[in-house]
Amino acid sequence: MSQHTEQRPLRRDAQRNIDALLDAAKQVFGTSGVDAPAKEIADLAGVGVGTLYRHFPKRSDLVKAVFQAEVDATADAAPALAAEHDPVTALEKWLRRYTEFLATKRGLASALHSGDPTFDELPAYFIGRLGPAVGSLLDNAAEAGAIRAVASPKDLLYAVSKLSLPMNDEDPDHGRRMLALLVDGLRYRP
Repeated sequence: MSQHTEQRPLRRDAQRNIDALLDAAKQVFGTSGVDAPAKEIADLAGVGVGTLYRHFPKRSDLVKAVFQAEVDATADAAPALAAEHDPVTALEKWLRRYTEFLATKRGLASALHSGDPTFDELPAYFIGRLGPAVGSLLDNAAEAGAIRAVASPKDLLYAVSKLSLPMNDEDPDHGRRMLALLVDGLRYRP
C-alpha cells in the first residue's frame, strides 16, 4: 500500500446522508445541546445510527463538522449580502446572522474547550473564515464613508460574541439591541 492513499469521491447517497446528518445535528444541537443522543440525530436525518458512526466515528467529529459547516455558511453569506445591500445594511445583516450562529451553538463552547484534540484547529478556522468575511464588509462600509474604520475584524467578532451572551433576567431581544448600539457606534459622523 502506498504512503499516500487517494481519497475516493463520495457516492451521491453517502453525501446526501452526510448532509442530512449535519442538518439534523445542527437542529438537535440547537435545541438539546451537543450531548444529545446520537439516535435523536440519526432519526431526524432519516438514517440509522450505524450510518452516523460510519461518517462521524466520534461525537467530536460530528460537532467539528457542524461547527465548520456553520462557520462556512456564515462566511459565505458576506459576499451575497454585499451584492444585495448598501454597505452598512450588508454589515448589519451579516452581524445579525453571526449573532444567530452564536446563539444556536448551545453547549458548543464547553465542548470546544474540553481539551479534545479534535477541536484544536477550530479557533484558527473560525477567525480564518469569519475574519475576512466581516473584514470585507467593514472595508466596504468604511470606503463608502458610512462607518469609522476603528475596529479590526477580529475585535468586531469578539465584541459581538460578548454582546450576544445571554443575560439573566433580560428579554430575548437584548442581544439584538446591543448589536444595534454597536453598529450605531461605528457609524461615521463628521
